[in-house]
Amino acid sequence: MTASASSSADSIAWIRLSSCYLPLANPISDAKVLTGRQKPMTEIAMLFAEIETKDGHRGLGFSYSKRAGGPGQFAHAKEIAPVLIGADPSDISKLWTQLCWAGASVGRSGMAVQAIGAFDVALYDLKARRAGLSLSKLLGSQRDSVRCYNTSGGFLHTPIEQLVVNAAASVERGIGGIKLKVGQPDGALDIRRVEAVRKQLGDQVPLMIDANQQWDRPTAQRMCRVFEPLGLVWIEEPLDAYDFEGHAALAATFDTPIATGEMLTSGIEHGELIRHRAADYLMPDAPRVGGITPFLKIAAQAEQAGLGLGPHFAMELHVHLGAVYASEPWVEHFDWLEPLFNERLEIKDGRMLVPTRPGLGLSLSEQARTWTRESAEIGQRP
Repeated sequence: MTASASSSADSIAWIRLSSCYLPLANPISDAKVLTGRQKPMTEIAMLFAEIETKDGHRGLGFSYSKRAGGPGQFAHAKEIAPVLIGADPSDISKLWTQLCWAGASVGRSGMAVQAIGAFDVALYDLKARRAGLSLSKLLGSQRDSVRCYNTSGGFLHTPIEQLVVNAAASVERGIGGIKLKVGQPDGALDIRRVEAVRKQLGDQVPLMIDANQQWDRPTAQRMCRVFEPLGLVWIEEPLDAYDFEGHAALAATFDTPIATGEMLTSGIEHGELIRHRAADYLMPDAPRVGGITPFLKIAAQAEQAGLGLGPHFAMELHVHLGAVYASEPWVEHFDWLEPLFNERLEIKDGRMLVPTRPGLGLSLSEQARTWTRESAEIGQRP
């Protein structure tokens, strides 16, 4: 029997789903909190999928939700998981479609596909591990490291004095750029915060800002004009995520690039952003759009449109996907998820090194098991 025939004869035998809640050291506030739309974030609900085949090949995948949705995501994943039992793990696109249609009555975006994301990532991790390749190498890597920028030190709950300290510490650590949250009801505070960090770091350090969808169109016009002289890498989510026309108008008016897309949960929605020319940087989030399968389709559209790529959150996954993109991307550095895994990403000279371990190069920590509130097993372990 040939190697390919042997591989195709394998099948998925067992799945373990885990609903894990990662506590955050400090409540997190962005503009959505200060405008009264959300409460401070205190934890992240992680959905882990561990898949094993009858021949003993294994894969680990994850998705997540913030503030709400964790129990629903876990419940949906548990309900559709039996679709995978007995299937060939190499047929990842086929399995994504089957999982999607298994829950199509509740939609093909949002929570329904976010639950699929954990399975999809696990199947890619399994395939890469079986091949003895890192995920980026399996997909066809363009580079061995990616530019990275820090977000976690720039939230609005951080006093301006500490904001400057955090930014300097990130640069000293070797992180390439700094992103600051803006979008407060008092725009003058936003301006002071950004100008203080720019003065401290100088003009050579890449600087981004993120309004988290909290400006209306007139405010966004005024604020983009104010920030234009600061040489920002981008202004992120100045408007509601679904205001494609408004984002397009800003992108056409200002030299500072517009970045958006992190809150969208399907390839169709990202396609609308691209069709409207509503972003200079597209910011898909692989778990939110349903995993690697739809992410690659979105990235292909973005590449054809000549857009920059800045995947949102989950650097442990996006470091691999960013390495595959044709032009140099920016990957967001968030250390929040680090306690969940035994491995750490390496930062050097403003760049995040792509792991060379097989698959994602990740294994769940004992702490992740401790934070697990609910789990389910489907099928029988070989």
